Amino acid sequence: MKTSISLLLSALALIASPVFADTPQHQHRQDHRLQQGVRTGEITRDEAKQLRQERRDIRQEEREYKSDGKLSREERKDLHQDLKDLSKDIYRDKHDGERRSRAR
Repeated sequence: MKTSISLLLSALALIASPVFADTPQHQHRQDHRLQQGVRTGEITRDEAKQLRQERRDIRQEEREYKSDGKLSREERKDLHQDLKDLSKDIYRDKHDGERRSRAR
């Protein structure tokens, strides 16, 4: 019984962590910004391909971190930094002046 309560409290503490709680919302905002950049032509196909690969790499890293059933503070920090770096890359690509040519 004590073990069950301890596990429940540990899970709640992990979920309540600010970095962990913000990550899904952060990822959703990034996806939206990427899609919007592609729609408007601000992000080229090659840039979009590279940004999507970065997202896949981050997701894979997250799965690897969670494979032992827990996400350490260092792992959360690393994932959060990776997401921040991806946000900067999306911003850079949206504002670098390169535009996707429109099909006629």
